[in-house]
Amino acid sequence: MVQIEIDMVRRRAEHNEGQIFSLEELSLHQQDIERIEHIDRWCRELRILYLQNNLIPRMENLGRLKKLEYLNLALNNIEVIENLEGCESLQKLDLTVNFVGRLSSLESLKHNVHLRELFLVGNPCTQFQGYRQYVVASLPQLQRLDGTDISRSERIRSVQGLDEVRRQVLRQEREYEQRRAAEKEEASGVTVYIFSPSCSSKGKAESAEEQRETEFWHAPCLFTPESRVEAYRHLEDRRRGKAESVTTSMTLITTDGRVLNVNEPKLDFCLTEDEENNSVVLDLSVYRHMDTSLMDVDVQPTYARVSVKGKIFQVVLPAEVKPDSSTAQRSQTTGHLVLTMPRVGTARCSDFPVPRHFLQLFLEDPKAFPGQPRDIVSPACPGSSPGLLRPGGILKRCLSLLSCSSGCGGVAALLRAPPW
Repeated sequence: MVQIEIDMVRRRAEHNEGQIFSLEELSLHQQDIERIEHIDRWCRELRILYLQNNLIPRMENLGRLKKLEYLNLALNNIEVIENLEGCESLQKLDLTVNFVGRLSSLESLKHNVHLRELFLVGNPCTQFQGYRQYVVASLPQLQRLDGTDISRSERIRSVQGLDEVRRQVLRQEREYEQRRAAEKEEASGVTVYIFSPSCSSKGKAESAEEQRETEFWHAPCLFTPESRVEAYRHLEDRRRGKAESVTTSMTLITTDGRVLNVNEPKLDFCLTEDEENNSVVLDLSVYRHMDTSLMDVDVQPTYARVSVKGKIFQVVLPAEVKPDSSTAQRSQTTGHLVLTMPRVGTARCSDFPVPRHFLQLFLEDPKAFPGQPRDIVSPACPGSSPGLLRPGGILKRCLSLLSCSSGCGGVAALLRAPPW
């Protein structure tokens, strides 16, 4: 259950320098809020309040908002119009796509003498015979209903035969409440499918999980407050399960401090050394049309990490670099992300040898990264096409990654004494 907390409200008061007591407009839409609380005590000066697309079942704790002019509660689970008598300045109320079936409850809005606009589109009560006539006659202060102006002639006609229309509305209300009681009883007896990962293999477990997901979303059900809450709970459990799975399975740095190569988004890349500018260059083939705001770059002295839509790409660098002097640029034509990382010192020498796992990686040695799945370690030169290559071909294609001056002996030593 998501609760309205003071930090949540303060974060949405940046335009008011974080001051919530003098706040006049507040947007808390799409927060999965299940109850209205605290707002009438914290934000007495509110004039506009957005609470659409949440899971709110009741209109409550709003009576102290004396200056509130516009209240948006569209796409929630509200069934009764209530507790707005204290909103003396209310001019516009939006209850689009809720579950209001007790149409007679809108008579409580007679106390809101400044109310000019009311939206009830998508509620069960709009299907009642005589719905519009009843609303227009019950709220003489209204000027627009469901986006349509109320003319003077319509208002006069609505009063005629109002007693008969009221009786029809009350009868339809009772029928609807009976149906709702049956729906609630049916919802309380719904069978909950619990998945237990007892399959003998990962593939079978994933298949069972996909089957359970398909069954959940394709199972016929009524559109009710209970079904909306159930769908939310299902999505929340699924998100939580994915987050826990990623947290437990992804290892970026081992317990002994060794940094691992990871390519979770499975992007092509090329890692080279620019001898003229004494720098290491990483060219990452990021998706061309992806927004740059979905990426995060972290350069450390011995490795570079890029987060692409939450998926981690990490590579160990062939030389120590300067993180503070590194730059990240995005190509406007190809979308590639290019990291330019100046090396520490003028050239790599024997006291900073090429990491031993680089040569193992190029020669397709499975011991290059023990304990890591093969699908996250590139078996060939970074940026090259996938496929099985002979060791000699790999070394030739990756020679630029292992280049150094003639005075360095790190690479030569590795070539003379293969790691196996």
